[in-house]
Amino acid sequence: MTYCVGIEVDEGLVFAADTRTNASLDDVRVHRKLHVFEYPGDRVFVVMSSGNLATTQLAVSRLRRDAEDPAAARSLRSFRHLFEVAEYVGEVLVASQVQATDSGQYSGVSTQATLILGGQIAGERPGLYLVYPLGNCIAASPETPYLQIGESKYGKPILDRIIRPETALEDAARCALVSLDSTIRSNLSVGLPIDLAVVRAGDLRVSQQVRLEGDTPLYAEIHDTWSRKLENAVRTLPRFPWVPGLPPVGEGAALPPFPPRRSPARPDPGDDQAAQQ
Repeated sequence: MTYCVGIEVDEGLVFAADTRTNASLDDVRVHRKLHVFEYPGDRVFVVMSSGNLATTQLAVSRLRRDAEDPAAARSLRSFRHLFEVAEYVGEVLVASQVQATDSGQYSGVSTQATLILGGQIAGERPGLYLVYPLGNCIAASPETPYLQIGESKYGKPILDRIIRPETALEDAARCALVSLDSTIRSNLSVGLPIDLAVVRAGDLRVSQQVRLEGDTPLYAEIHDTWSRKLENAVRTLPRFPWVPGLPPVGEGAALPPFPPRRSPARPDPGDDQAAQQ
């Protein structure tokens, strides 16, 4: 399964995705689900994928092929507005699903996929779109400034409570990591490592991009701090009338140990090749 979240705030965009895929209970692999299309100074796009892996890889490959072909009639580089790019990505997604279905390799298997597209074109504000399997799409809005695909329910509460258009970009990125961490904690089908990308409004490039493993200091500190703060918050909630008051828990007070984090999934050999390019 998958969990990806995109956040749109006044300062820019945040993208976060897990990397776990599975074909069966004992066939678990790591594949990148966050893909960057960057043309500095002109436009930048990030695509995150959920659903049939063959379909999403085909769709991403087609987007990249068209963008690198100067003779292509339509590509990520040929549109003036982001909503037009979203429509084009939807068309590529539908065509990829049809090709996967017609190949006959997936009889009885769903070839559908869902995408999150976000980015900025010079002269426009950043934007965020959810592209459905039928090719139609919806945009994030001030009332709903984030979009999710995959196993969304576990990581939704923190987004509902914190994310607003005026939220600082770095705070939005931390919320995205907490949202992924909460999902990983509750659902075995979503797993490490996590890919995170930040696009600051006006940069027209990916401002920050990292991959976080279970033992990455930043991720480990966010995981532990969030868990401890939550437990401390529960202890400081108003007491029931029949429960005697407890002394406040200080910042340095010892708390019960937490269950060990799950081991990070093995790395994807393709990531080493991508890093060398």
